[in-house]
Amino acid sequence: MKQLVELFEKKSRLVIGLMSGTSVDGIDAAIAEIEGSGTGMKMRQIDFITVPFPEGFKELVIRNSLTGTSDVADIARLNFLIAQLYADAVRRLCNHAGVKTQDVDLIGSHGQTIHHLPRAERMFGKDVSATLQIGDPSVLAKLTGIATVGDFRVGDIALGGQGAPLVPYFDYILFRSNEKSRSLLNIGGISNITYLPKGCGTQDVLAFDTGPGNMIVDRLMKKMFNKDFDEGGAIAIAGTIQGDMIDWLMTDTFVRMAPPKSTGRERYGDPFVTSLLEKYGGRRIEDIIATVSEFTAVSVYTNYLLFLKTKGGIDELFVSGGGAHNRYILDSLRNHFGGVSVAAAEDIGVSSDAKEALCFAVLANELVSGNPANLPSVTGASKETLIGKICLP
Repeated sequence: MKQLVELFEKKSRLVIGLMSGTSVDGIDAAIAEIEGSGTGMKMRQIDFITVPFPEGFKELVIRNSLTGTSDVADIARLNFLIAQLYADAVRRLCNHAGVKTQDVDLIGSHGQTIHHLPRAERMFGKDVSATLQIGDPSVLAKLTGIATVGDFRVGDIALGGQGAPLVPYFDYILFRSNEKSRSLLNIGGISNITYLPKGCGTQDVLAFDTGPGNMIVDRLMKKMFNKDFDEGGAIAIAGTIQGDMIDWLMTDTFVRMAPPKSTGRERYGDPFVTSLLEKYGGRRIEDIIATVSEFTAVSVYTNYLLFLKTKGGIDELFVSGGGAHNRYILDSLRNHFGGVSVAAAEDIGVSSDAKEALCFAVLANELVSGNPANLPSVTGASKETLIGKICLP
């Protein structure tokens, strides 16, 4: 307990953030010096790396993320294996940054989501929502010797929230403005957007998942080209949008569902891709990739029109995640958003690749500082609450 008390009393902490998203591309690992907490917090990024997962790992995770193909023994072992891979990433990051692991105060680990069920179903007289991120933080703490915070989503869901998205708190702390209304869009496997009206307080922040990010494109690229993603959007750029296909895609009810809302592989995973190919698999693959990439951009813009423009709109849109490197998607967003400035997150002072990992470093720091870090206006939770659980080495 002495270590925990010392951690609480520190004014400045060296914190590592770890993130592996629904794309299951690899582990994003960032290290930052964080001084203070809350709206007075100052953060300085020290280093960032991405550590690829072993060959075949992505397919194993995806198989165990879906009903019908998952296996409880695989999930139990993956829970420990992912923590081991995260521990390796911590050591590689420290080596790359020239930092001793014993000098790191804290790890914030998102874990790997394998199932997310924010909509309650009735079970034995109780309304039950659920989420499961594996890569147990207790295992990670024991393997690294560093206090670790994980399981950030659970506390919010326990209070009736979606448990996601969590990045908006980070966005509010670091990027709110008194002069301009901003949105921050992260395009990972799923796309999520944060709305920060100028001069906003926490109660004014809105954020939600808009629909697919790279998930559908990535699965099609794997099936058709044995590649993990459409690098730079090159395949999409070579294709032509299919009008009937985009119309069919836009019948997806999640896109127009009112917030709070969150989603994942349960909606846009292999069954979705299978249905798409059954209906349109005879088209040129370049045209399919172009149309699905357009679906990502159009679903973002549709959500903006329905739920954010009515609140006053935005002056600036900053894009992070893997989608920030896809020229097709960025050009499509610029076309749809017209007079709104659309730029990569680097233009606002943060790495578009490191942003989510840094977020979990900040969320870990907020927990040990005693600050609630969910936003009920975003998740729909009944109240603000501390999120995450602290695991000691």
